[in-house]
Amino acid sequence: MTISTHVLDAALGRPAEGVPVRLERGGEVLAEGRTGPDGRITGWPSPEVGVHRLVFDTGGVSEFFPEVVLSFRVSDPDAHHHVPLLLSPFAYSTYRGS
Repeated sequence: MTISTHVLDAALGRPAEGVPVRLERGGEVLAEGRTGPDGRITGWPSPEVGVHRLVFDTGGVSEFFPEVVLSFRVSDPDAHHHVPLLLSPFAYSTYRGS
């Protein structure tokens, strides 16, 4: 299947457009992109089993968090993995989406 993400600017109550994000596994960059008008990035390569990282360059959205790194484990490469980021000036949260 695929990996996707989206970034929501919780302070403004809308998607965060133009946020650079890269997908890594084992220190290797697998994909890079920027969030679109809906705050999403989709269509990244099918994941392999193992730990992956999404690295968000959030400096344009939050002065306090210039970068957010989310690590997650893929145990079923046939499943879709959606990892959203909800960002505000002094906090962020995430969850496994659908």
